[in-house]
Amino acid sequence: MMHVRQLGIKLIGQIKGELMQANVSTNYQAINLFGIKIHALTMDELINICGEHISRRDSLLLGVINVAKLVNSRKNEELHRSLTEADIVLADGLPIKWLSRMMGSPLPERVAGIDIMYKLLKEANEKHYRVYFLGAKPRVLQTLIKNVQKDYPVIPVAGYRDGYFDKDEEQDVAKKIKDSRADILFVGISSPKKENFLKNWQKFIDVPICHGVGGSFDILAGVTNRAPIWMQKSSLEWLYRLIQEPRRMWRRYLFTNIKFIKLSFEAILRARFGNLIHKSKYMTSSETKKQNK
Repeated sequence: MMHVRQLGIKLIGQIKGELMQANVSTNYQAINLFGIKIHALTMDELINICGEHISRRDSLLLGVINVAKLVNSRKNEELHRSLTEADIVLADGLPIKWLSRMMGSPLPERVAGIDIMYKLLKEANEKHYRVYFLGAKPRVLQTLIKNVQKDYPVIPVAGYRDGYFDKDEEQDVAKKIKDSRADILFVGISSPKKENFLKNWQKFIDVPICHGVGGSFDILAGVTNRAPIWMQKSSLEWLYRLIQEPRRMWRRYLFTNIKFIKLSFEAILRARFGNLIHKSKYMTSSETKKQNK
């Protein structure tokens, strides 16, 4: 009898845990932009969710989306899949936030991927979360680790590995991450290698928070500079990057920005006038039924 009672208590505890996990992972609002679900979370809300996942060691894959990703995901199936497979996707760009407002479903704020990284580093420093860094060139990564240890001296660095490895090395890389017992994994690898690695190994590595940070490792290492605060707040980071790398970036920004403006205009028209058209059709249908009677 005692054994049955203990089994029942254990089962109830497991059910409660699963319900709590479901609430943390799914119980928040999101909007749909061009087939991508973008979550309406503030930075503080996101950090709290991350903390809860770390405390229970529940897996959480973070994703961010900007204008370039939003446009390119319409043709790049791999990029689109990586965004839809993320547990949380946030607006990394003020134009995304502006578009959501004009469509009548405003996102609360911009939550940039690099800012998430800095916030999580601060949390790790305060709460002793173990952090693993994967990505960048070996020399850049060494500088990054030195800067992290200087700026966040209490962080337990669980490990680090550069991003230059072949497909047949992935299992060894994943095993080292798993053995590190990291709480947070930052992945500074370019797409689609980053998405493929996380898709193949996320469950195996057993790290609560996985966050792809793109080129943020270069900024953290001091190799490149981030745009001044006033440019970030004015949504002009793209212009700062264009000035830094005009030959590489001009075509990307010209075509993606034009495409985004076109898509946004179409989306706003559908959001603003779609309901009116539907209402008009409904009223016409109702009037026809009355006349038939």
